[in-house]
Parts: sequence; structure tokens; C-alpha cells
Amino acid sequence: MNRGGLIQVIYFILYILVQVLVLRNLVVFNASFCLLYIAFILLLPIETNTLVLMGVGFILGFTIDIFYDSLGLHALATVLVAYLRNFWLATITPQGGYDSGASATLAAQGLQWFVVYTLPLVFLHHLVLFFVEAAGTGMFWFTMLKIVASLLFTMTAIVLLQYLIPQRKRL
Repeated sequence: MNRGGLIQVIYFILYILVQVLVLRNLVVFNASFCLLYIAFILLLPIETNTLVLMGVGFILGFTIDIFYDSLGLHALATVLVAYLRNFWLATITPQGGYDSGASATLAAQGLQWFVVYTLPLVFLHHLVLFFVEAAGTGMFWFTMLKIVASLLFTMTAIVLLQYLIPQRKRL
């Protein structure tokens, strides 16, 4: 295993530990949840294969499901985001394309690109997660409140994390 792969394994374990030990109990007004673990899938290198993303997404989501007792909800939402990630990256490709070995981070791509990239995928993750959890649209407005509040909470955490972790700067 090369150095980059070892760093990704360490990040994987850290995301799970932070989500389970810290963020699981951090709920604002019983409506806003910080689901930071999805950032692991979003921040993997741009050229990562879709099948690898889906496999890692399943393992990540299933691990979170074990600790949250949520019967596969997190795995479902995470695998969906992992599947759609490369399609979304292809849709928002800059005019010159991505550099070889580029990462999907704020430091490498810039704030505007990063928000355009992460916001729809995090929204989709939360949409699927909370509507499947609610088992339909019976509590539509409360579920939408949870989605929007959690989206803002999670996006704030992801962007702050990007500023706190030193990374290769954008050229």
C-alpha cells in the first residue's frame, strides 16, 4: 500500500470515530444533525473509480449504521452519493478539465467550485436519508426542516474542516 492509500485509510477511521463518538450526540433542536462522514466520499481523488467509491461508501455507511442502529439507511444514502459523484464531477468539469491526480478539495479547486460540487450531493444524501427514515411523506415539512438544517450544519462543518486541514494549494 502506498502512502496515499495509507492516509486514506487513516482518514476513513478518523471520520468514523468523529461521527460516532462526537457528532452522534451533537443535535441542534432535534432537527439538525451533522453528518460529516459523507465528506470522506466527497473528498476522495477525482479519478477514483465508481465501483471503488460505491464499495467504500457501503462500508462507510454500514459502519455508521451499526453505531446508529439505522438498518442500512446511511449505507443506502452513501452508496447513492458515491454512485452519482463521478457523474456530477463530469457535469461541473472546468473548461480545461481536471489535472491528473487532482483532489476534490477546497484548497485544490477553490471555494465556489467546492460549494457547487458538495452542496447538491450533501443535499441528496440528506434527502434520501431523512425521507427513507420518515418512511414516506407523512411528516413532509418536518422532514424538509431536518434536511435543510442538517444540510447547513454539515456543509458548515465540511467547509470549516477544509480550512482547518492544511492541503496542497490551488495553482
